[in-house]
Amino acid sequence: MITAERLNTVQEYYFSRKLREVRGLMNDGKPIINMGIGSPDLAPSPKVLETLKDSITDMGAHQYQSYQGLPELRDAIASFYKKKFAVAMDASNEILPLMGSKEGIMHISMAFLNEGDEVLLPNPGYPTYASVTKLVGAAPKTYDLKADNGWFPDLEALAKQDLSKTKLMWVSYPHMPTGATASKEQLKSLVDFAYENEILLVNDNPYSFVLSNNPISILSIEGAKKCALELNSLSKTFNMAGWRVGMILGSSEHINAVLKVKSNMDSGMFYGIQKGAIAALQSGPEWFEELDKIYTKRRELIFQLVEKLGCDYDKNAVGMFVWCKLPKGSVSSEEFIDQVLYDKDIFIAPGTIFGSMGEGYIRFSLCVKEEKIMEAIERF
Repeated sequence: MITAERLNTVQEYYFSRKLREVRGLMNDGKPIINMGIGSPDLAPSPKVLETLKDSITDMGAHQYQSYQGLPELRDAIASFYKKKFAVAMDASNEILPLMGSKEGIMHISMAFLNEGDEVLLPNPGYPTYASVTKLVGAAPKTYDLKADNGWFPDLEALAKQDLSKTKLMWVSYPHMPTGATASKEQLKSLVDFAYENEILLVNDNPYSFVLSNNPISILSIEGAKKCALELNSLSKTFNMAGWRVGMILGSSEHINAVLKVKSNMDSGMFYGIQKGAIAALQSGPEWFEELDKIYTKRRELIFQLVEKLGCDYDKNAVGMFVWCKLPKGSVSSEEFIDQVLYDKDIFIAPGTIFGSMGEGYIRFSLCVKEEKIMEAIERF
């Protein structure tokens, strides 16, 4: 059976392929320390777990659920955005829960892109943006992000390009993989650029509450709903990556377009997971403080490891990764991480999986226990 031509436009996700290699080494008895994946090793709060357990005996818990999620979940998301971002959203038609924000990337692309439409993609950036763009038959159009510009796009240079076919622009602040943040003024410039060029702007925003003192939503910018959507997730903030709970927020017109796709793709999120998500979104400040305390200790140890490797890094970056520049004269990013993998039994992510502008960089995850980071330091 011949596969669809669209499969020729993408490759298997890097981590899917590389982790098979890593697991093979572990099966051979190698003491691998995985510092490449941003999968939280911490548990959700006891309240969240208790809510999930209690909810599974509720009447109707095991039936199909609404495509739009429980009204209480949308209300909880609206309250969370109001409290944390000072953004007012209508829970009835401006919020759509997702089974993880990753599916939202596909839903948005299917809702707004026709074959041949161009999509602005950050380089470096989350590789799924490019993969999904290709799978729906649209054309990726990368824009380079550089350290000397704070990993923010050069909008003046972009505006001089032919954008007549550009329909969508992906941004991610706090930025993945570098941890760079954007100010309100910068977000406003993005919104203005998108509106002037009739581009739908999507901010992917799952890292606002990890080592970040100033969480910002692009929807806090006046007029943003006219041309912007925001994706968010409970994966990083509440240690619920495997639960697959995300959300998309924007104008009712944009949300309804995405709902047309989503309602044909799944049959609603499991009731118990939604109830657990509500409990998570209602967490008090002590949850965020404790999370940051743990990640701060881990980050300080990662900094020590990075310094042993002679790499440069930004102490002000946020999120659950440390993005590092390799010393001058080093081998390529992928050669470097393979040397470390096979010589020191430590897996690190190469910057190149996030785009060509990631060459010369590597990325460490903070989803590693302190004792394992200290063990990694000792190996050097």
